[in-house]
Amino acid sequence: MESNWNGIKEAIASTCHDFLGHKKHHHKEWITVDTLDKIQEKRNKKTAINTSRTRAEKTKAQAEYTEVNKQVKRSI
Repeated sequence: MESNWNGIKEAIASTCHDFLGHKKHHHKEWITVDTLDKIQEKRNKKTAINTSRTRAEKTKAQAEYTEVNKQVKRSI
């Protein structure tokens, strides 16, 4: 019984391996140093928004933050 099962199991496994092949894993690359620099720049722009004193400074800082945020999202 055991030898029959091993024979069937081996036949199915070899057929599946021949037909389907090995599964290839695609690993996502790590975040680059450039991306980390952009993230730090984004944090600095966010603090500039929070520490701005006038509305004009705040709108300018928000525009800069929005642009940096888009760059960060593109690089990730």
